[in-house]
Amino acid sequence: MSAVWARVAGGTVVAAVLTVLSAGGCSGPSQPVLPRSQEARSELIKAAQQVLVDRCMNARGATGKPASQEDALFGTDPAELEITLATGYTVRTHTDGCLAQAHRRLYGDQARWFRAEVTVNNLRPEAQARIEDDPRYRAALARRAACPDKDTRCARESGLDDVRARLEPARLAEVRTAHRDDIATYDQLRDRALHQAARLLAGRPTPSRKGPAPS
Repeated sequence: MSAVWARVAGGTVVAAVLTVLSAGGCSGPSQPVLPRSQEARSELIKAAQQVLVDRCMNARGATGKPASQEDALFGTDPAELEITLATGYTVRTHTDGCLAQAHRRLYGDQARWFRAEVTVNNLRPEAQARIEDDPRYRAALARRAACPDKDTRCARESGLDDVRARLEPARLAEVRTAHRDDIATYDQLRDRALHQAARLLAGRPTPSRKGPAPS
C-alpha cells in the first residue's frame, strides 16, 4: 500500500532516482528524463512522494511524540475514504494527512487513485477467491485434505496443483476484464504521477556521495 511506501522510501532512493534524472544532460526541468523500466518508474514516484511528505511534515512541525507524527503522516480518525473489495475486505484511508496531500499532488484525485490502486493491487486475491469457488478446485482440495501427512505421492495425485494451474489464468483474465475501467484509471493516474514526480525532482541537485555507494 501507499502507506508502506511512505515508511520505506528514504533518502537513498531519492539520491538514486535523482542520479537517473540528472543523466539527461541538457534536458531541462520542462523535459525531465523518464526511466524506462517499470521498477525505476515506481522508485521515481516513491522518491517524489517522500519529498512531498517530508515537506508537509516539516511545514506542520510534526515533531515530538511518535503518535503525533503518525497522525500528521497518515491522518486522524475517522478515515474518510473506503472501498469494500469483492473478497469481502474493506480498506480505508484518510484525506487529512501528509501522505494524502502528496497523493493529491502526484495523482490529482486522491479518491480515484485510492479506489483504483486498491482494486488493482487485489486482482490476484479476487481471482484466487473465484478459483476456490470452482467445484473442480473444491473436489481436488478435498482429495488433498484426505491425504496422510507427508504423503507427497497422494498430495500430487490429488491434482490440486494441476487444477489451480489450469484455473488461475482464466480466472485472472475474468477479473481483469471485470475491472478494466479501474485498470485504465490506475494506468492513467500513475502516468500522471510519473510526470509530476519527474518535474518535481528534475530541478533538485544530486547529493554528493562520500565513500562507496550504499547497496
